[in-house]
Amino acid sequence: MSETVNLPALGESVTEGTVTRWLKNVGDHVEVDEPLLEVSTDKVDTEIPSPVAGVLEEILAEEDDTIDVGAPLAKIGDGSGAAGSSAPSEEAKSEDADEGSSEETSDSSGEDASAEASEESAEPEESTPVQEPEPAAKSDAAVSERSAEPAQPSAPAASSSEPVDVTGNAGYVTPLVRKLANQHGVDLSDVTGTGVGGRIRKEDVLAAASPSRSDEPSRPAGAVSELRGTTQPMSRLRKVAAEQAVASSQATAQVTAVVEADVTRVVEIIAGDSGASSFLPYLAHAAVQALQQHPVLNAAVDGDQIIYPASENLSIAVETDRGMLSPVIKDAGSLDVSGLDRAISELAERTRSNSLTPDELSGGTFTVATSEERGTLIETPVVFLPQSAALSAGAVVKRPVITTVDGADAIAIRSVVYLSLSYDQRIIDSSDASHFLSTVVEFLES
Repeated sequence: MSETVNLPALGESVTEGTVTRWLKNVGDHVEVDEPLLEVSTDKVDTEIPSPVAGVLEEILAEEDDTIDVGAPLAKIGDGSGAAGSSAPSEEAKSEDADEGSSEETSDSSGEDASAEASEESAEPEESTPVQEPEPAAKSDAAVSERSAEPAQPSAPAASSSEPVDVTGNAGYVTPLVRKLANQHGVDLSDVTGTGVGGRIRKEDVLAAASPSRSDEPSRPAGAVSELRGTTQPMSRLRKVAAEQAVASSQATAQVTAVVEADVTRVVEIIAGDSGASSFLPYLAHAAVQALQQHPVLNAAVDGDQIIYPASENLSIAVETDRGMLSPVIKDAGSLDVSGLDRAISELAERTRSNSLTPDELSGGTFTVATSEERGTLIETPVVFLPQSAALSAGAVVKRPVITTVDGADAIAIRSVVYLSLSYDQRIIDSSDASHFLSTVVEFLES
């Protein structure tokens, strides 16, 4: 008996998923909770574990297939059905061919049988290696082809134009990674995978290929990306993000306001190891305090209604190798700076390790981002529906600033940062945005 594995519910708002990669092949043994495949949704990429132990007998959803929640993915059993699901037609064809060949031989005339026997006896002579090297190589290939067993159709035959597939102990390798390795002459058995379960990703192949390109002329500075001159398909995550960005921009009236804040005191606290480890938790805390005073920045539009949430759920922009993702800190108003620092660090780590649940990427009411690690001075964030505003902080830099000392103007070296607020002017006026930013600056400077 076999059990059907269905696509489980991946979150309240997730209704479908796209199979991006199978981690097991038909005939492989799997344990309970062992990852079977990777699925991409409009929220997050995640692994689907096996609900039972057994042998993967049949794959019902191929890579790049988009299926609904609850739809069948595979069948797992005791292994008795694995062979039938992996290559029943080929084995049946082989048996039918053998039976047909026997019948034809018995019904044929003695002359035909004699001719057939003559041809069969002549083949070994043709394939016998001779002293000329090239014909011998061709004959050896012919012998190998005729002696191949038909019971192994699951391994696709390599075309003559493709390099020999060298995977060694690399395990499952996606077609994209395999093609990339062949293009750059990378032996996958020598590559250490950094993906889930040690699997090899395209970044691992590119990293292994870069040192070997010693034949290229030296360049003055930096490294040239391997993507230069190539065409790559958009990931599902990238396509969904693009669709949401365009839809949000078309459905809202977005404008951006920019102010400058003196965050010298915050920088001193961070340097003194008495507070959070970065500027972002202080920005998040200041934003939450300002949202509680100016709730329209935390609101959402529903038809001709304005919804004011009872809590501040902060979406925190996190940079990953799959693109920007925004996990959500629920009820951020209940946390102080230290609590926000811990929550941000934990969410960022799990976001980059692809271990978030889809629900942790939904429900945000306001977005906070910072480019302090990238060095950008000013960024104008995009507001994603259903949110109405997003706040971005540029890099914190030291600059000479005119300040007041004992009632007189003076020039001092201060740590300053630009704050950019994008907002939906359908419900947020410029005065609302200005008051909100003034409150944020007041909290940061004090």
